[in-house]
Amino acid sequence: MKNTFLSEMSSRGFLNQCTDIEGLKKITEKKAIKAYIGFDSTASSLHVGSLMQIMILRLLQKHGHQPIVLLGGGTTLIGDPSGKDSTRKILKHKDIKKNIIGIKKIFEKLLTSKNNKTKPIFVDNFSWLRKLKYIDFLRDVGKHFTINKMLTFDSVKLRLEREQSLSYMEFNYMILQAYDFYELFRKHDCILQMGGSDQWGNIVNGVELVRRIIQKDAYGLTTPLITLSSGVKMGKTEKGAVWLDKKLFSPYDYWQFWRNTADEDVKKFLKFFTEIEVNELSNMIEKEKDINKLKILLANEATKILHGSKASKDSSETAMETFVQGGLGKNIPEKVFGKKIVLQGINIIEFIFKNGLVQSKSEARRILKNNGIRLNDNIVSDEKKIVNIEDVSDKNYIKLSIGKKNHLKVKIT
Repeated sequence: MKNTFLSEMSSRGFLNQCTDIEGLKKITEKKAIKAYIGFDSTASSLHVGSLMQIMILRLLQKHGHQPIVLLGGGTTLIGDPSGKDSTRKILKHKDIKKNIIGIKKIFEKLLTSKNNKTKPIFVDNFSWLRKLKYIDFLRDVGKHFTINKMLTFDSVKLRLEREQSLSYMEFNYMILQAYDFYELFRKHDCILQMGGSDQWGNIVNGVELVRRIIQKDAYGLTTPLITLSSGVKMGKTEKGAVWLDKKLFSPYDYWQFWRNTADEDVKKFLKFFTEIEVNELSNMIEKEKDINKLKILLANEATKILHGSKASKDSSETAMETFVQGGLGKNIPEKVFGKKIVLQGINIIEFIFKNGLVQSKSEARRILKNNGIRLNDNIVSDEKKIVNIEDVSDKNYIKLSIGKKNHLKVKIT
């Protein structure tokens, strides 16, 4: 197998830390392995912030290894304190079960099941965590953890340094995650846990627990946390989270998210979020001087991976028609608005707010003053402008634009 998985991880910039890189190299040169990443089920869909981990699981499959997707039906009942300033909202088990169904559908799209040796194994840690007996768990597992060491991990240390409360429930999260690795090693011969760099402490705990109880080698590695050049957290926009479920975030909006990537982030994102071979990608980046063409390439490839080739092509064509030709592409987001209100007339500020393009009317006024609002491609400069039936096209819609990139087709019915 010649270690191609770790080599490509490194060349794409995925590899951050590893508990024993030389040991892992030796074993992956000899045979295919099983590796897992855990995903807590706090919502009905994952968002772009989880995409790097998904890309690693795809890479794992590509090189002949088998991914295990752990959907945290048990640990979500507690909530991972890593990177959080306060306790997560406590979800009911029935809501978590619904979330797991939605998240699993995303993985079924993004991971292939054609090859029995590499098809994903889905597990829910609720199946073993619910059976734990508290006294037995403390005696058999808890004895391997020291409070001294647990207090040094960032998920705990940062909350305490900021004098922010950390519940005893959350404090136990790292022990449960370590126990997950032990269970997967024991039941599925899973030797590797992967995750973001904020999970390093939890992963190390799991590696050590396997070694102490089973006396066998286990491995952990992390990816770097993605930081945008703007300092904004990956996956957050003015519209909210960039969900991977098309019902929550349309393919067109997803394409636009990648198209709007900052110049400074495009080249690394092409390595992270497309599957163009690294050498080919390096040549393309070196030869292409137009950064906007690289952004379009990123948008096309990233959208194709999640939503398919047709959705990617349609989104690209819609953007071309909307932005370059001044038209209204077929995939532009659409909302329905009552004809009766338009017949009576409605103020432009109210119209924008009711169609969800801004968070507040004051925001709409600020954008209007900066010439950022267009009605049917015409700049609106008067905040007293009344939108009426004369603004409706012969096809019964109004094109509403905020800035250069945010367009909405308002269908009047």
